[in-house]
Amino acid sequence: MSELNLFLSFIWASLVALYAIPSIVRVATQKQLFDQPNHRTIHDRNIPRLGGLAIFAGFVSAVFIFGEIEETVQYLIAGVLLIFFIGIKDDIISVTALKKLLVQILAAGIIVFLADIRLTDLDGLFGIYTIPDGVSYFLSFIIIIGLTNAINLIDGLDGLAGTIIFIISITFGVLFLIEEHAFAFIGFSLAGAVFGFLKHNYKNAKIFMGDTGSLVCGFTVGVMALKYVTANNDPGTAGLATAILIIPVLDTTRVFIIRIIKGVNPFDPDRNHIHHRLLSLSLDQSKVVITLASINILFVLFAFLLKDYGSDVVFLAIGGVAILFSLILEVKTKPYLPKG
Repeated sequence: MSELNLFLSFIWASLVALYAIPSIVRVATQKQLFDQPNHRTIHDRNIPRLGGLAIFAGFVSAVFIFGEIEETVQYLIAGVLLIFFIGIKDDIISVTALKKLLVQILAAGIIVFLADIRLTDLDGLFGIYTIPDGVSYFLSFIIIIGLTNAINLIDGLDGLAGTIIFIISITFGVLFLIEEHAFAFIGFSLAGAVFGFLKHNYKNAKIFMGDTGSLVCGFTVGVMALKYVTANNDPGTAGLATAILIIPVLDTTRVFIIRIIKGVNPFDPDRNHIHHRLLSLSLDQSKVVITLASINILFVLFAFLLKDYGSDVVFLAIGGVAILFSLILEVKTKPYLPKG
């Protein structure tokens, strides 16, 4: 595997995304394709929402030009294409949640059945290794579809989703590089595309990634996580993967549990996400992004230190810290209410 090609894939994806954004902003503005402010959003002005086009273009072109296109990579790109088309349709004319879910199931099926990337054991978690095929397929679908939508749910502040996706992607990219696996190009290319996009999204955003970007990134991240766990027999692998994904996993789990306890539909949107809670402390958006990025990195480092002790120890440790963090949020913060 060529480290030079990995570097070039990152740079190429970054430049494509970086220089595609201004044209996309211009077209989206002309066609009035905006993310309009409402009672749930943080922004107070119309902002174009087609940034996912640039992310997709940079990511896929970098993989095809510089990557090693083995069979599993081909299947991943096929799934990404399906996700891209339903995402861009939703950003332009809106699509029902059911239709988006059906496409996500189809894309996940390509990965699980055709690419045969699926969870076949629990890495010794609680003494469980091999799991039945039915459970394997079910859990694999849940992981891919769950992460696809979890990334979408954290896309609520300027630069937040992009920053977390960058951390996740570059971390998996490095891990796959160590294993000399072709998926290293997936991680570096996605990280590069998101890095270029963040120039226009991090502060006083000129554009949002929209469902096109969040769904494509979420799906790709989900497949990378599943591939890393299934392709690696080292102890603590599953726990490390969970730590890498801690922000979207914790946020989604937390809000779903809170909504169920309150007796409301767990899929109903609210202002109770982690980033909303941190905003209630009078932190500005940039500080919230930096805070959550730092927490993500600390969880990864923590899991690395414990990895050799096995998944039991890693899961219990990161799970305990995550629960403690959630309890502190409940006690010290409140749901965010916009000023005025």
